[in-house]
Amino acid sequence: MGQSLVQNYLHIVFSTKNRMPLITDNVEDDLHAYLGGICNNLDCYPIKTGGYTDHVHLLCLLSKKIALVKLLEELKSHSSKWMKLKGEEFSNFYWQDGYGAFSVNPTEVETVVKYISNQKEHHAKKTFQDEYRAFLKKYRVEYDERYVWD
Repeated sequence: MGQSLVQNYLHIVFSTKNRMPLITDNVEDDLHAYLGGICNNLDCYPIKTGGYTDHVHLLCLLSKKIALVKLLEELKSHSSKWMKLKGEEFSNFYWQDGYGAFSVNPTEVETVVKYISNQKEHHAKKTFQDEYRAFLKKYRVEYDERYVWD
């Protein structure tokens, strides 16, 4: 086969360190746009970016030119530095060490887009920890609760 064809939709989730509610209304849209820009720069087409005060969700197509771990390293390091420049109240902004990355069936892309779009309503009823545990269960990811949170 002479051509490499790849179509990997990923739903990526990660939180602020200790789930601190630092993603405030005044920076939320800009942060999401910034994360989408990082994805674009790495040829990982961003489909939807969103989240809540203590975490973000990204739905993107993973480029065939970059490893998932490198994408996350770039997203977290650059956006963390960017957040610190947004004001004194963000001087202690950090992302958690880990992340969740889940493959998405192309037929489910619109469902995930809607899910990410409704984060504020969703988190009026459910914490980030409960949401994340539900993802781990849905995708049958084995984990040890002692090492999931930081």
